[in-house]
Amino acid sequence: MTDENAGRAADALSRPFAVRGLTSRNRIAMAPMTREFSPNGVPGQDVADYYARRAAGGVGLIITEGTYVDHASAGTSGRVPRFHGEDALAGWAGVVDAVHREGGAVIPQLWHVGVTRAEGAPPVAEAEPVGPSGLSLSGEPKGRAMTQKDLDDVIAAFADAAAAAERLGFDGVELHGAHGYLIDQFLWEGSNRRTDAYGGGILARTRFAAEIVAACRAAVSDAFPLFFRMSQWKMDSYEAKLARTPEELDTILTPLAEAGVDVFHASTRRYWLPEFDDSDLNLAGWVKKISGRPTVTVGSVGLDGDFFSAFQGNSSSVTGIDQLLERIERDEFDMVAVGRALIADPEWAAKTLRGRTEDITPFGAEMLKSLR
Repeated sequence: MTDENAGRAADALSRPFAVRGLTSRNRIAMAPMTREFSPNGVPGQDVADYYARRAAGGVGLIITEGTYVDHASAGTSGRVPRFHGEDALAGWAGVVDAVHREGGAVIPQLWHVGVTRAEGAPPVAEAEPVGPSGLSLSGEPKGRAMTQKDLDDVIAAFADAAAAAERLGFDGVELHGAHGYLIDQFLWEGSNRRTDAYGGGILARTRFAAEIVAACRAAVSDAFPLFFRMSQWKMDSYEAKLARTPEELDTILTPLAEAGVDVFHASTRRYWLPEFDDSDLNLAGWVKKISGRPTVTVGSVGLDGDFFSAFQGNSSSVTGIDQLLERIERDEFDMVAVGRALIADPEWAAKTLRGRTEDITPFGAEMLKSLR
């Protein structure tokens, strides 16, 4: 990186970002990434140290891996952390303290996997997969359709988790409404075939998500911000589109913003790709333009391969971020979330801000096998 570009990166990314009572010292966030290093759902000292290393390495905002809310069907692994129970919450208190000591802000991502749950899997082996209509993302029968009591229980579980996060000293929460998990299953026409008030057209399909947001907003103080992670793509359909036009995207975003979303985290596989025709705005750019809310962009930042290649055992080389800087300089979005590049190098943020990109460690798939 040239001196000019180093200064440019510092100017663009070193600016503080504030929303409600949260202040991030810069525009760099750690993206949520499931690591499965929390036996029995309890994050230990190694998890706290893992996040603290990224904060010490210059990350402004840590968004934790997805963590299960208190509902029997919420999870599908005994090694993914949960956000309920005294033991797990004590572990999360340790994470908060560790990150804050290093000058970072931190928010947990709250998660329910819905019908993607594997039957018989931990943490509650007997729990049945549930979703909007008893259908998988591709529309095949799986699990069962949620009753009104199920809906009420899940909404309450998210609200309880949000309140717990504030009690523990977190700086906000993120609701996982992306990638084909439960909240997204209600938004997605392929899995939501309900004929009641929670299904039908695009607006009706936003109701469940909006009710979760509103319940969380009511459960926390005015100083506590709510982030909402969204995506077009699903785990088994990378070309899926919740919204095919900006107008349809507006229909989805408006009730969520009105319910209390403060920041939208727009997940894409490659941040530089335009979302709709006739504009080079990416998804985060469109969401900000339409909703008026701040946005976080994400997707292969600093690497030449997307994250699916990592699951196939492929490594990725370090790449420049000139296009990212161009976009954030014109306020297309407000923050950038960095994923695998931060697994590879906990000091990615500091090295990028100081122009030491030649020292950044490239990502190797074997890095996913340990918490470092």
